[in-house]
Amino acid sequence: MSDRNFPSLFEEPLQPKANETARPLADRLRPGSLSEVIGQDQLVGEAGTLTRMIAREKLSSLILWGPPGVGKTSIARLLAAASGLIFVQLSAVFSGVADLKKLFDEAARRRRAGQTTLLFVDEIHRFNRAQQDGFLPVVEDGTIILVGATTENPSFALNGALLSRCQVLVLRRLDDAAMQALLNRAETQLGKPLNLTETARASLRAMADGDGRYLLNMAEQVASLPESEPPLDTARLADLLARRAALYDRDREEHFNLISALHKSLRGSDADAALYWFARMITGGEDPRYIARRLVRFASEDIGLADPQALPQTLAAWDAYERLGSPEGELALAQAVLYLGTAPKSNAAYTAYKAATRAAKETGSLMPPAHILNAPTKLMKSLGYGAGYAYDHDTEDAFSGQNYFPDGMKRLDFYQPVDRGFEREIAKRLAFWSSRRATTPCP
Repeated sequence: MSDRNFPSLFEEPLQPKANETARPLADRLRPGSLSEVIGQDQLVGEAGTLTRMIAREKLSSLILWGPPGVGKTSIARLLAAASGLIFVQLSAVFSGVADLKKLFDEAARRRRAGQTTLLFVDEIHRFNRAQQDGFLPVVEDGTIILVGATTENPSFALNGALLSRCQVLVLRRLDDAAMQALLNRAETQLGKPLNLTETARASLRAMADGDGRYLLNMAEQVASLPESEPPLDTARLADLLARRAALYDRDREEHFNLISALHKSLRGSDADAALYWFARMITGGEDPRYIARRLVRFASEDIGLADPQALPQTLAAWDAYERLGSPEGELALAQAVLYLGTAPKSNAAYTAYKAATRAAKETGSLMPPAHILNAPTKLMKSLGYGAGYAYDHDTEDAFSGQNYFPDGMKRLDFYQPVDRGFEREIAKRLAFWSSRRATTPCP
């Protein structure tokens, strides 16, 4: 059932059918049952999570997490209808504590009358911590069944206490097959095919970038063109419609997702994939200096001495960007991405530094051995500072083999070069010095 103050879009429309075409196409094509939801079979298919919940009559509070235009609002409405619940919708953008209190009081009144309220909160991540805490008692005692929708990662955007009382369900970005199914429905609703070439039709789906609502809005624009015109090709379609801006927020999860994809593509020596993620970040509006900083870090963390030129190459690219700015300087960063992606990989320097840091914390304030201490005063010389020090350049192969760790501390091998790139040569040197050290008496 539906609250009369919040009419469901899945009931018979309240306006006359003559006004049906005045409603946006995306609104007219809202699914009438969970089975009609496109692209979310993991939730609403025969074995889907929500399908099983409805069958068991065990609907719990939910957080629907997914990109825009994939059906979060429609699913919430359909859950209420399928479960016989009162559907109430609220937007976190336009609501405050007073609105919540009023809704909770109304839900409590309905509950006393034997009715349960499904409260759908769009963009629930917009509520602050105190507002989110306000949901806890009414969710806990069953006054409402909360269904929150968010495009943000709930782990970061929602309180742990609220998350512990809700099941998080992930909605997928609509793939090409789902987008085509939506277009088919749109043409059935419109009563005519869209006046597009096949390539333009594919371009229309690509321009929507997985957002079903945006796809239907564009389809409606195409359908409004005179039928006497020849079919739109890709170029004319691009002139008519604006491509949907790629999902990217420089201080939210997508920012971290893409930099992780870039870093791991470089680590996997897939230069083409790395260049793609670099371009995604640039076109999404990321600050190129942030990418430059991460590339410099990568040069030390994942390449190190396997290619000693990786770090100066990346610093040079950063410097070139600072001199040229955007967009010219971005090519220098792209060059650095390709260099890092094709370079031999080693995290030996990174792991050696971490191991040395652990050892430094564990050993405390051990003094260096006396023979490598400076002795600028007579007192220090009388205490043995510098006594027995061997000047390596005066020894065979410029290697004395003396001990440089603190007295009483076992020698530790932090650095383990890999058998790749320049580190292959370093490993040979270390092996030679190790053999010499084994035959050289320590002072």
